[in-house]
Amino acid sequence: MSSILTIKDTRSVSVTLVPDIFIDEYMPQANGEFVKIYLYLLHVINDRASDISLSSIADAFSCTEKDVMRALKYWQKAGILKLEFDSAKKLSGLSLLPLSKAQVEPSSSEAVATLSPPEPQPVAEEPQEVRQPKYLSPGAIRQLQKEDPDIGQLLFLAEQYLKKTLSATDMQRILYFYDELHFPVELVEYLIEYCVSQNHRSLSYIEKVGLAWHQENIHTVESAKQRTNTWSKDYYAILKAFGIRGRDPIATEVEFMNRWLKEYGFTMDIVKEACSRTIAQTAQPSFKYAEGILSKWKQGEVKSLNDIAGLDEQHHKRVKAAEKGAETKAKSANKFNNFHQREYDYEKLEKQLLNQ
Repeated sequence: MSSILTIKDTRSVSVTLVPDIFIDEYMPQANGEFVKIYLYLLHVINDRASDISLSSIADAFSCTEKDVMRALKYWQKAGILKLEFDSAKKLSGLSLLPLSKAQVEPSSSEAVATLSPPEPQPVAEEPQEVRQPKYLSPGAIRQLQKEDPDIGQLLFLAEQYLKKTLSATDMQRILYFYDELHFPVELVEYLIEYCVSQNHRSLSYIEKVGLAWHQENIHTVESAKQRTNTWSKDYYAILKAFGIRGRDPIATEVEFMNRWLKEYGFTMDIVKEACSRTIAQTAQPSFKYAEGILSKWKQGEVKSLNDIAGLDEQHHKRVKAAEKGAETKAKSANKFNNFHQREYDYEKLEKQLLNQ
């Protein structure tokens, strides 16, 4: 029998109060990243001089604003947070709700954190509805392992790939794909293998990739391999167009490339053309500069290189017309100096005056 531990608190720093009911009822079932963001809100809400935004929270946890929104939507669905949106469907504020009365509307006496306006983004994204994960209980996992030997083998392989002993929470997160999203065992195994091959052993990262596959209706190893091979080739082709070699794309670069290829629907030749123009103008790879080019082409309904040539021709005509207008205006302003200048022999005139 283990001995009882004595815990002493000798801290003198300021503290953030966390309700016991949150630790007992809400925290065990939640994604660890979601818990971090909720605790962060508890911390900053007491600092009246501190304004927060999606970007500031994302910077604090080295994640994307979309990840922050997923966490906030999760806690709203759990009933302990209320989000407020403006007419443009952008997050404008939030309220922390009483945990014991999750469905009650907050009164004026409740603490309300007002978010500063989100920083402008290249492409505005509407808040996405988050599906609250339904994890298997530890007892259900043990029963599943007894009934299906493949589950035990999957968890064993996961430990080998991740190079650690899986905790109960780790098992819940891995089996979520099998039980809730109905991934076959071999697809869950490939999901972990693929993420590790990309130097990512974080279960949070694996979760994001798996959810993306689910949203794209990928439920076989074959379709997953086709997807990863296609996108991987495209990523490196774009990096090469920027003159970047010898490294993998980072998260922000992948986000830009996914937008160009998936959201904008551009072909590789169009994206490469934007990369080429970026290098010509800036003399260095800049995903933000290329985003500016491609977003304008998207607005111009570009579908091919011929469409780009058409936009270029229109642009040159506008520039030429503007230059011609400026030249005409300049000539008009200087017409006073265009008359013939008279020339006088001042010495001859002086002699004529003296002889008078």
